[in-house]
Amino acid sequence: MCRDCGCSITENNHENEQAHTHHHHNPSLEDKKTLEVLTKILDANDRQAQSNREHFEECGVLAVNLMSSPGAGKTTLLEKTIELLGNELRIGVIEGDLETNRDAERIKSKGAPAYQITTGQACHLDAFMVHEGLHHLPLEELDIVFIENVGNLVCPASYDVGAHVNVVLLSTTEGDDKPEKYPVMFRGAELMLITKVDLLPYMDFDVDRAVRSARKVNPHLDVIKLSSKTGEGLDMWIEFLKNKRKLRVR
Repeated sequence: MCRDCGCSITENNHENEQAHTHHHHNPSLEDKKTLEVLTKILDANDRQAQSNREHFEECGVLAVNLMSSPGAGKTTLLEKTIELLGNELRIGVIEGDLETNRDAERIKSKGAPAYQITTGQACHLDAFMVHEGLHHLPLEELDIVFIENVGNLVCPASYDVGAHVNVVLLSTTEGDDKPEKYPVMFRGAELMLITKVDLLPYMDFDVDRAVRSARKVNPHLDVIKLSSKTGEGLDMWIEFLKNKRKLRVR
């Protein structure tokens, strides 16, 4: 989908950029020049990510990167988080979507500042996009900034955006084997939120199997089961955020 993370490099992408078909054997990814370009892109991104982190830290802000498939409940979780924290911890949000500013408007309606990044064709946020976004937030007045990444279990995992904590959401409407199918994202996360647990009676989703799958690729991964609809598990999520915030301001 996007031009700079390597996911668009296929055998026929120069002839037809709309044909986003991956192949088991991809000569383009073995080309030395292509690999050099991708390496330079990621190196530049990592330098900007570190600058972002330092900027957050100068302002005493905890930065949390939220990643998941589309529809796993990131924005709804943020709405609930803003409601529950109230004025105890001041929240800002950088939203990433291919198009529209709907998610940012939802966050603003809850009273929190938000900045929408529309990526066009890019299937992830990168550190440079987040750098732009953080300059549109009143960082000195905030305690936590959430970076709601583009809904995608692949490309966002490859890009450090300058967050202190990576959190991945896995919805019960998805398969419980997703962590092993998309290991890079789960390997790089500190916390997995199993969302929409209120739907478990209606879904063929085994929570224990999902946890085992995730811990095969990341044995140290913390897990919280929650429902933004019923409130189950939200207290543990809030406590997680408070503890992480305390660690940042020591």
